[in-house]
Amino acid sequence: MDAEQGRRVAVVLGRLGIPGVVAPENPEDPAGGWRVYDTVDPGTRRDVTADALASLAFRFPDEKPGSGPTRGFVVPPKDG
Repeated sequence: MDAEQGRRVAVVLGRLGIPGVVAPENPEDPAGGWRVYDTVDPGTRRDVTADALASLAFRFPDEKPGSGPTRGFVVPPKDG
């Protein structure tokens, strides 16, 4: 994720009322992994990514509970 994608995730979380600060795991390496934290301060922040994901899942429940994961295949054309 880059900074723009992180900003978009933060906007979506905010619109849904899900608290959190979207930031890189390593503030000095924004090209690395990103997480959702409870505060901006890297020295005191706590990772709340799992809580944010659970809140998203709660707000958008599966239309078919218990259906499990689905898989698909991409079949290229014979002439390609």
